[in-house]
Order: sequence, then C-alpha cells, then structure tokens
Amino acid sequence: MSEATHHIQGRAAAIRIENLDTDQIMPKQFLRGIDKSGLAQGLLYDLRYDPTGTPRPDFVLNQQGHQGVNILLGGSNFGCGSSREHAVWGLQQFGIRAVIAPSFGEIFYSNAMNNQLMLVMLAPQQVQALMDEVEREGTPVVIDVGQRRVRSKNLDLGFSISDRHRQMFLERLDVIGLTLQQREGIAAFAERHWRQQPWCKDVASQTHRRLQT
Repeated sequence: MSEATHHIQGRAAAIRIENLDTDQIMPKQFLRGIDKSGLAQGLLYDLRYDPTGTPRPDFVLNQQGHQGVNILLGGSNFGCGSSREHAVWGLQQFGIRAVIAPSFGEIFYSNAMNNQLMLVMLAPQQVQALMDEVEREGTPVVIDVGQRRVRSKNLDLGFSISDRHRQMFLERLDVIGLTLQQREGIAAFAERHWRQQPWCKDVASQTHRRLQT
C-alpha cells in the first residue's frame, strides 16, 4: 500500500463556526441538478459571498493565503442538520479531502466516510491548538490514517477511527464494496438458510406464478 493511500497532506484553513450545518455547507438552490456535478460553486455560498454575489474578503477561503487548501478545521457538530449528501460532494469538488473537528453530525459522518472524505475527531482544545498554529504559521497538516495520527510542525496528535472506516479509506471502499468482500460468506449463509428452510425460498415469485395460472 503506497504512502499516498493512507496519508492526507496539505494546507489547512480554520472555520471557527460551531454547528455548521449542511444547509450552510451546501445551500438548497444548488440541489436542483440531477447529478453530482457543479457543486463546488455552492460550497459555503452564503459565507463566501454577500447577497450581490461579491466575495466576502474576510472569509477565510476567499483570502489569498488560503487558496488551494485541502483540509478544513471546523467547530463542534460540523455537518449537523439535513441529510443532504451534496454537502460532502461539494466539499470534495472544491478540493477538500479531510475535515478535522471535535464532533460531526451523525448522518454527515456516514455520508463522508462512505465517499472517501476523511473526518477526524480531536478534543476541542487540540482542534483549537491546530487552528491557532495554522493561522499563525501557515504550516501544513498531515493526517496519517494508517497510524491514526495528525501531525503539524508543532503537534503530533492521536485520533480514533473505527476499524471499518479505516479499512474503507485505506482500501478505497464504500459500504457496498466493503460488504462485497464477504460475498463468499454471504453466499454460503444463503445456501445453508435455503437448505434448512426451503419452504421460505422465493415465496413471492412462487405466489405470483400461482396467481397467474
């Protein structure tokens, strides 16, 4: 497995907003398409632009020193609110590969991890220290998913992630792909189940055929 597979490294930007919800991350007017394309424009739109569509110069992602960031540092309960998966897709299309925060909305967390957007939970004081360092020194951040560590110039922090989500990221799997790794066991279970209880197999199709005769 290559180093690139289990490391995310790059520039980070701090968004010091608690309870940043998915409606703010991806406003409703950008949900009209029938596919995933074109969502980068809508990311954090009302924070990035004023009502006239002019970029807000005081917002971190509009500032010259934060162009091209690929890691966000956020406040507690990042991604709370509605279940819109577009919030995850928009972050990825904008170039974000990971978000570090004290906590995340539960549905957003599942959507992100299923789409290879790495979410890292650290203690609030650790996130605060990382934000302060990034804003003060502009140092890069490294997330080592394999070793479960976040590193910067001055910090080396451990984080927890389930074995399942770690495997999904390292092997670039979604939930379906992870399940299919157990296909032989699933097939064996199904064969054993139908052999022991044959009267339960294909009940719907058999009933349908009887009704057609």
